Amino acid sequence: MRNIVYFDLETQKSADEVGGWDKIRDMRMSVGVTYSTARGDYRIYGEKDVDELLTELQRADLVVGFNNLGFDYEVLHAYTILDLRQLPTLDMLVEIKKVLPHRLSLDSIAHATMGVEKTAEGLQAIRWFNEGKMMEIAEYCCYDVKITKLVYEYGAANKQLFYTNKFGAKLSVAANW
Repeated sequence: MRNIVYFDLETQKSADEVGGWDKIRDMRMSVGVTYSTARGDYRIYGEKDVDELLTELQRADLVVGFNNLGFDYEVLHAYTILDLRQLPTLDMLVEIKKVLPHRLSLDSIAHATMGVEKTAEGLQAIRWFNEGKMMEIAEYCCYDVKITKLVYEYGAANKQLFYTNKFGAKLSVAANW
């Protein structure tokens, strides 16, 4: 069985707190979550477990995420000498940007395609981290991984996803995976 690992992480700090988007590695991971198709379950990793997370990603036949090449892997590069961009990876944001001239959010795609919405956003997860609310971060991150999995599977099955533009029109975008 092919092991697809869906992946997302949340950070301890914002871009503003570390001095800009060119310092993503300094944001540090608060919580990382994976869903493995081989195991059929979710795993939650705190910062102290980052080596186990890295091992799981390396063992995957395919890692699927949304902006994982540009963001999540960059956060993890603070913890490893490995170039995670060399892992077999499908970054849905990268694939969508190949056919659409503007950036879409995972939330906008999930809402227009399946009627589901994210439960929070990244800055809220940072506030939770500062308040020591690790369970809230883990729940939010698990839900993001679930949405990532649903969007990927819908795109794979239907070869398209939907989004709503700024004028409220529902449009489609090719899903080439």
